Amino acid sequence: MGRCCADKVTEMRSPANKMAQPSPFPSFPSSQSPHTVAEQDSAPQSSLSLSFNLARRSSGSDSSGYSASDSGCTSGSDFCSDLCSGASLSASSSPSSTTSSSSLPTMAAPASSTAEALAAEDAYFAENPAPRNLEAHTALARDFIAAHSAGGRRVVLITSGGTTVPLERQTVRYIDNFSAGTRSATSAEYFLEAGYAVIFLHRQFSLLPYSRHYSHATDCFLDFLTETPGDGRIAVRPEDEDKMRGVLRKYRQARDNNMLLMLPFVTIVDYLHELRGIARLMRPLGPAGLLYLAAAVSDFFVPPDRMAEHKIQSTNAVDARKQEDEETFDNFDSSPAVPRSKRLIVDLDPVPKFLKNLVDGWAPEGMIVSFKLETDPTILVHKARYSLDRYQHHLVIGNLLSTRKWEVVFVSPGRDDQWVRVPREGGWGEAELRPLQAEELPHEDPGVEIEGLIIPAVKELHEQHIKGLKRD
Repeated sequence: MGRCCADKVTEMRSPANKMAQPSPFPSFPSSQSPHTVAEQDSAPQSSLSLSFNLARRSSGSDSSGYSASDSGCTSGSDFCSDLCSGASLSASSSPSSTTSSSSLPTMAAPASSTAEALAAEDAYFAENPAPRNLEAHTALARDFIAAHSAGGRRVVLITSGGTTVPLERQTVRYIDNFSAGTRSATSAEYFLEAGYAVIFLHRQFSLLPYSRHYSHATDCFLDFLTETPGDGRIAVRPEDEDKMRGVLRKYRQARDNNMLLMLPFVTIVDYLHELRGIARLMRPLGPAGLLYLAAAVSDFFVPPDRMAEHKIQSTNAVDARKQEDEETFDNFDSSPAVPRSKRLIVDLDPVPKFLKNLVDGWAPEGMIVSFKLETDPTILVHKARYSLDRYQHHLVIGNLLSTRKWEVVFVSPGRDDQWVRVPREGGWGEAELRPLQAEELPHEDPGVEIEGLIIPAVKELHEQHIKGLKRD
């Protein structure tokens, strides 16, 4: 399960490999971010309608009545993994906590809200069938967790990549969330170096730990290989050997020692079934379990009872009776019998908000980390704090689209907002105490992966979380 190209590559000599341990970069207190937007919390969840060109709403088809343009429409969701962003947000009455604590507390939800969340959970999973691989995936995860629990090792579940929203049961067209999975795949490598066993729940064909160094590289993977003269053996080009050897050693160490389990998903329904199943399996880990939710989760979906069975048609060519002398229509006809550029109305329902279920029921003692991505620096901390206060989990990592490779902000209960930033020669000057602006950044990407600074800081908070629950 989850094999990558490195599974088929071996190193001829196997000297001991000593993994470098990243050093945490000191974080910085943020200035107060002004709340410049008035936000309202939505009451009942309402559906969303989207209109697309080059399509139509048919009148004589199945109950969905949908037609659409080509597959791969993208939704406007951000990169955050908030499982719960289907509704608009309201400003929290207490944007920051004044109580300091060395542990990360888990706070109980009101009985009414818990009951509503459980009812929504039961309804959603009853109406949306589980993916066919769920049983096999949970069996693998169960064995993986049991092995590391017996050895007293910490386990992190990392979610990665975007989720799709199919528009048909036999899917041709779908809505997608934009995410390559870069942050998650990179974070997985640093969690492994920090001694965690990693369950990597990822979008199929997104970036994976270790193979990410080559799978989306500027050069094709074959550009790193050569055929040796004479015997015709395949070998890595000499100029690429050192880097590839280092990546291969780390990958083989993780796989051969059963430290990395990779499980794929595609749709939003797949993802939520997998997340719930694996999170529940992590209960025996108690506070030693960590959930690092970095997937780009869809906010809206098409319920199965409104989903078309077959490919949604963009014309009524299949419905209209054709006269014997009528020209057959195809997509390349310059003068088709049916007009084009009609409209499609897609009626989407909000995905239920399961982050509270995760905190209260699926993995109640584990440390839960979610992500928040924004484009406006004046609302980033405010929205991260709102999410934290609303769902009562342990850490929100906020980042801005334009500066996400250079800095993130940690928002957690009982603590000041902490900025983690890639160091720069000469420092950042007065920008140390506020979000960076895009024009302040160097033109090139940073020479350090910020995940190498994020993961040690998360590990430190996780250690405090474990100690806090043990004292209780």
